[in-house]
Amino acid sequence: MNVKELLTAIVKALVDYPDAVNITEIEGERTVVYELRVDKADLGKVIGREGRMARAIRSIVAAAALKQGKRAMVEIIE
Repeated sequence: MNVKELLTAIVKALVDYPDAVNITEIEGERTVVYELRVDKADLGKVIGREGRMARAIRSIVAAAALKQGKRAMVEIIE
């Protein structure tokens, strides 16, 4: 399972509208940026109280990417 598939699985499990989840992968030399778009109704669920859920998602994605020798960042786009 690659990092994008992992991120997709995590986010789709959290939201009410999993069909609206859209992840764009922007790859650089050593860094990969994942732009995450969800339905407006699900934005709060992905961010979480005080941003805790967003931090947890970013930590998991960063750890998975590090195993592949890359840095990863997750940007939540409104």
